[in-house]
Amino acid sequence: MMVSALIERELAENLPIRHGVFVAVVGPSGAGKDTLIAYAKARFAGETRLEFVRRVITRPSDTASEDHDTLADAAFAEAEADGAFSLCWDAHGLRYGLPAEVDWAVANGHVAVANVSRAVIPALRERYANLAVVEITAAPEILAERLAARGRESRGEVLARLARSTSVKLTGPDVTSIDNSGDKEIAGERFAEVLRKAMAFSDLSDMI
Repeated sequence: MMVSALIERELAENLPIRHGVFVAVVGPSGAGKDTLIAYAKARFAGETRLEFVRRVITRPSDTASEDHDTLADAAFAEAEADGAFSLCWDAHGLRYGLPAEVDWAVANGHVAVANVSRAVIPALRERYANLAVVEITAAPEILAERLAARGRESRGEVLARLARSTSVKLTGPDVTSIDNSGDKEIAGERFAEVLRKAMAFSDLSDMI
């Protein structure tokens, strides 16, 4: 925690953080964000310029959800107070955090890739000079089918989640939309191209 707090203090006076690129992967539940991130991890195995961020969530890890670190609510609040996170947000009754080391990675010319809430995009635009937003979408019937298959929520909860997914609209030149209704390889290669461009931009930024 002390190391994270030091990183936070050092970077706080130098926002927005430059050199590297932060790739924010967003989209409604069921769109396949974790699937495409896993595809990219395998596609770029051994690529040292890419940092796939492991989130911290106040939810136990299980085989049906993403691979993440878990903290109880009280421990999460303590870690946040100690400066352990670069960014935190609340969603679906849970707390989410990105490790403070993400800032160090971007400041040192790396490309950090993370699954985040669309609601925190304004904060990310303030924090990182070079932000690429990748919005993963899918047809409504596909989203409903995938959410129902998870078995975590009732039909009413699934419908409410789908309704919320249309409440946040993203615009801007830094936004790339990828439809993941079909084969994951098609959407995965589009995502891979975004990451290639981010790495190329990061390489050029280091030369300036």
